[in-house]
Amino acid sequence: MNLPPIGLGTFRLEGQQAIASVGAALDIGYRLIDTAQMYNNEAEVGRALAASRVPRSEVFVTTKIWPDNFTRLIPSLKESLERLQMQQVDLTLLHWPAPGSGVPLEHTLAALMEARAAGLTRQIGLSNFNIALMTRAIAIAGKGQIATNQVELSPYLHNLKVADFASGEGIRITSYMTLARGLVLDDRTLGKIAQRHGATTAQVALAWAMRLGHTVIPSSTQPANLQSNFEALKLSLSEADMAQIARLDKGTRLVDPAGLRPEWD
Repeated sequence: MNLPPIGLGTFRLEGQQAIASVGAALDIGYRLIDTAQMYNNEAEVGRALAASRVPRSEVFVTTKIWPDNFTRLIPSLKESLERLQMQQVDLTLLHWPAPGSGVPLEHTLAALMEARAAGLTRQIGLSNFNIALMTRAIAIAGKGQIATNQVELSPYLHNLKVADFASGEGIRITSYMTLARGLVLDDRTLGKIAQRHGATTAQVALAWAMRLGHTVIPSSTQPANLQSNFEALKLSLSEADMAQIARLDKGTRLVDPAGLRPEWD
């Protein structure tokens, strides 16, 4: 199974709220669920998946290794699998490059590839990597071995250099913060495009990213919003729409943690 174009992001979803959101998303038709060790909700995601009528084989599950676990990547991934109640995830990412961690990328990627060889994960990937680090990762793992680079990307942060490089290397971009924490929802340009299509501004932003070939993972606790976001799959934006959105890039980055981030391109 390849990475679906839209999935449910579970950042900040906790407890029963996480279980309910994952369950509702699966009922709506989402087939990608994105979690991480740092989210502290793998157990809840696992419970929702186990309780769902949707077969596990039809759901693409992604988790991410937190830098604190880089020196024990495989044992920590096994712990994630126990929490998720599964023997294998579909995709495992290095959550941040964490250049200050002292753990060489060669070590973490070797462990990630070993986890894949052991059947703990079907695919491997990156998150928040710049071009230089993607280049190193490709040199270590081999061309065609990195499934995705999950990065912040929105109508206000197009991340074009990273996206173009990834595309050229066959690495799919997974966009998080596609709605820029809601900042784009009041955007006049997006609003006019939405009005023309009988859509919402959120749907326009999500459809824009998917039209570029990216996967999007919006999050919500509201079933109506989950349904609305999912319907962005049906929205077809014109070249004129895309050209208008191309002019919205402000370089607005909302996630920039010291010690974890690389030097952004």
